[in-house]
Amino acid sequence: MNIEELLKDNTLKPKEKTQQLADWILSGELPLDELIHLAEKSKDSPKATCIEAIEYATKTRPSIANEMVIDFVFSNLNSKAPRVIWESAKVIGNSIHLHPQQTEKAIKRLLPITKHSGTVVRWSAAYALGEIVKQKTDASTSLRSKLEVIMSREEKNSIKKIYQKALKTIN
Repeated sequence: MNIEELLKDNTLKPKEKTQQLADWILSGELPLDELIHLAEKSKDSPKATCIEAIEYATKTRPSIANEMVIDFVFSNLNSKAPRVIWESAKVIGNSIHLHPQQTEKAIKRLLPITKHSGTVVRWSAAYALGEIVKQKTDASTSLRSKLEVIMSREEKNSIKKIYQKALKTIN
């Protein structure tokens, strides 16, 4: 079965598709450039499944997120589809520590997402920004005041806690 067949297979649950893609990525059977190329020309749902598979894989092995992956997820942070945004933010959170030269760009792209109406989108932005803060770089340290403002307007305690935990690492 190839990627396109897997994504179109209605007998599989979405999580099964995601897990299969992630397994193929981690085993090396599925080159990331091939998956990204397919995702770029896909509609939102299969694109989100592809990004979620990358997220699963980067949770296990962050090093698979090369520059092409980082550029791809950055480009999807302004999607209209919440799932595409939140999965992209989680990939950044999982792997940004390996791309310190991209930290400033990540911050600029993630900050607007903290105002998104979707709770999961805001949670994912908080996760990624929290991971950036934990790097303890000049860029992450300068985030402190911005995160305090974000926390003051955030209504969900679960999201506030992500920021609070990250900020404790630089206190």
